[in-house]
Amino acid sequence: MALIDIQVPDIGDFDEVTVIEILVKPGDTVKADQSLLTVESDKASMEIPSSHGGVVKELRVKLDDKVKQGSIVLVLEADASAAAAPAAETVAAPAAPVAQAAAIAAPVALVSAPASSASSAAAVVVATPAPAMPAHEPTAVTGQLPHASPSVRKFAREIGVPLAEVKGSGLKGRITQDDVQGFAKSVMAGDVRTQAQAAKAPAGSGGDGAALGLLPWPKVDFAKFGPIERKEMSRIKKISGANLLRNAIMIPAVTNHDDADITDLEAFRVSTNKENEKSGVKVTMLAFLIKAIVATLKKYPEFNSSLDGDAIVYKNYWHIGFAADTPNGLMVPVIRDADKKGVLQLSQEMGELAKKARDGKLSSAEMTGATFTISSLGGIGGKYFLPIINAPEVAIMGVSKSTMEPVWDGKQFVPRLMLPLSLSYDHRVIDGAAAARFNVYLSQILGDFRRVLL
Repeated sequence: MALIDIQVPDIGDFDEVTVIEILVKPGDTVKADQSLLTVESDKASMEIPSSHGGVVKELRVKLDDKVKQGSIVLVLEADASAAAAPAAETVAAPAAPVAQAAAIAAPVALVSAPASSASSAAAVVVATPAPAMPAHEPTAVTGQLPHASPSVRKFAREIGVPLAEVKGSGLKGRITQDDVQGFAKSVMAGDVRTQAQAAKAPAGSGGDGAALGLLPWPKVDFAKFGPIERKEMSRIKKISGANLLRNAIMIPAVTNHDDADITDLEAFRVSTNKENEKSGVKVTMLAFLIKAIVATLKKYPEFNSSLDGDAIVYKNYWHIGFAADTPNGLMVPVIRDADKKGVLQLSQEMGELAKKARDGKLSSAEMTGATFTISSLGGIGGKYFLPIINAPEVAIMGVSKSTMEPVWDGKQFVPRLMLPLSLSYDHRVIDGAAAARFNVYLSQILGDFRRVLL
């Protein structure tokens, strides 16, 4: 066995790049050309491949480290024969057409043998073309990870696409994001056999809808009409956008609108804040709404469920997500065990989570596990809207700005503070009558908060 230092290959014009993902750990067995880690510049991300097969003995980098061409990323224990073969090669001048073709077809790995090895006292640059991979056949069991980058694997997980069934159209059968999107479209169209044709759609089409029988996405040179400014979407918007697209297309959603009279509750909220002014905790209407929704979810448990194949999973815990507007896009922190917390505690926790969201410091654990989500536009305005369900949840409550309106009390019109409610629900799990009852019961609680105790 021989120890080999795996180094960062030629990364183009970038002086340094950041390690954003480590794909192996000490003790792992890797194959030649298998991705070891992902690095990112300010323009793109790329993977660092292994030039040899063997066992990872030591990692020399950690997340967020800065590396450059020639930096050692790990030490690999390889077979003596495998290590000696590349060392014996002499790299010819790069002008040779074959060498140029190999450099284009596969990543170039920089390998240096340990100082104790007499056969390789100096670093040797070896052009190692990746072994040709056969075209991927749908549903075929390969016994290995799909040939796709971490970002594509993550995207596929987010929209629920099994990569093992996707045929790659990239170099050496590599699966691209367009392939994943094409597969999802063909499945939704009811014909997975069209995935190969959908994968051939030109890159950057933005999802042309060809597999759905729709007209191609319009390609427009906006600059010919006037000045423009192009800005790339933030990561949060890209991730949330993919989720919203999937949820909007795959969930047969219906929205029920209603109004809740919160006149007395708002008066109680204002007085509570005056009494607790010294505590520093400001009670929000959203905190009351969370308590009221938890009570309603307990009465109508199908709204606190999820679909799992042909079964409905009813959850006996109540974790409530709330949409938070941040400079980088929409984020949904989750308050766990909301049924066990009072209004003051909920207000304090919401304030802390919202601040972490704005600062970009929310952990993944603080954004997962919700059983029901509230999207509130009360601080901005508007009347009603159709919120998109946050899968795998089956319902979401949209709340708009409360307004003072004349309400008939049986004898006369009186001014009442009305809160618009927009409940979107998955019609596969919930029918319209249940949704109407949900909103009516929720409105009753908000109108007389003592009902929470019942």
